[in-house]
Parts: sequence; structure tokens; C-alpha cells
Amino acid sequence: MSEVVRVSAVSYLNTKPYIYGLQHAVQQGLPLIVSEDIPAVCADKLIQGNADIGLLPVGALHQVPNATIIPGYGIGAVGAVQTVMLYSQVPVEEITTVVLDYQSRTSVRLAQLLFRNHFKSKPVFIPAQPGFENEITGTTAAVVIGDRTFSLNGKFPHEYDLANEWYKHTGLGFAFAVWVTTRQLTAQVLEQFIAALAFGIDHIDVVIAAWQQKYPTVDLKKYLTQDIKHRFSSDIDQGMKLFLQQINT
Repeated sequence: MSEVVRVSAVSYLNTKPYIYGLQHAVQQGLPLIVSEDIPAVCADKLIQGNADIGLLPVGALHQVPNATIIPGYGIGAVGAVQTVMLYSQVPVEEITTVVLDYQSRTSVRLAQLLFRNHFKSKPVFIPAQPGFENEITGTTAAVVIGDRTFSLNGKFPHEYDLANEWYKHTGLGFAFAVWVTTRQLTAQVLEQFIAALAFGIDHIDVVIAAWQQKYPTVDLKKYLTQDIKHRFSSDIDQGMKLFLQQINT
């Protein structure tokens, strides 16, 4: 493999094991250029042809021409995930407005589905602007994703883990993002890329040790080995199929 492959990876803590594995592969001579972006930017880079492989929000799959899923790995959960949250001052049935995080399309679609199919209510959904976390007041709730939730969890009287709500209502896991390529990769390239992902997951204790000091209040071992599922099981794959069916109806 000689041609450089551009990889867009999510910049959140849950992707650090993958970053570790990809950086190790680069050190071993694999010609990758790895950038770290928020999920929405990962999608945009693939759509615009500015990345060859990306950790794509599942909710954006239909927007990426010629998207091929690299199976087996991604960002998923079976039950609570801790970092895709709906925060509110009132119970879910009293929420009238939901501010939607601008960083991920998948979590936005998940929230909308849960309100429609499971919470059985019809709030007004509005796009968020930076700093929107301060707008959670009265009957206005907000969907917040990623590392920002670590400092918010436990601060609101009503907090709903959206992956857990999905699990409660469907009995299935949830896939937030999958590795996708828009290029015709050779079998060797694909094999080396998957090996890099596996290397990162297999050395997750090294990743935890490297990042624990930056997140002193977070149980990184629990978050990265129990809450986040990097290797996909059949129930996560089934949950992804159901989610994609529901957002397309």
C-alpha cells in the first residue's frame, strides 16, 4: 500500500482507542493521514470527498454517496452509554421544546424517534448554537452528546440516557457511528485498517492510562470497556437496521 488514505475520526474520548491503533499503524509505515473531527464534520468530509474513510454517524449514512460499511467496529452501546443525554428540568412528558446538539446527526434523529414512537409526545425541535447547554430551563430540554456530558451528568432533575431509552423500548443495542469508506480499497488495505482498529481496542488499558488524568472524575475503564461497545454484536447490528428503517419511514 503506497497511496495515502485520509481518515476522519471522531474527536471524542470514546474514539481514543481507535486513534491509538491508527497512530500505531502509521508508526509501522501504514500511509494514513488521520484527522480528529466532531461527528458532523466526519460526515461532511466523506460527503465532500475530503476523506476516504470516516467514523460516520449512522444517521448520515444515506447522505454519503458510495458508502461502504467496514463491518465489525464502530461506536455503539447496549443500554446506557452515558454520553448521549437528554437533560431537562421537567419530566419528559412535560417537555415542550428540545434543543438539538449540532455535533451529531444520529443523536438528533434518535431523540426525534424516541419522542415520536416511545415518549408519545410532540415537542418543538430547534437547532442548537454553541453554549446551548445554558438554555435548559423550564420546559425546554436539550440533547447533549460527547465529552461535554461528563460535566453535566447529575446536574438536572431529569436526565435521560438516549441509548438506554432505545434499549428499554426495543430490547436492542444502538450504533452511533460506523467506519465507512467511499473508496475501492484493496483487500490488503482493508485488512491493515481493521487490524489497526483491533490493535487499539486490544490495548485499551494503555489508552485509559494515558487519558485518565485529563478526566479525573470519569471512570474511564467502565466507560471505554462497558458503556461503549467498540466491537459490534448482533444486537447492535439489529438495532442499527431498525433505526435506519424507522428514520426512513
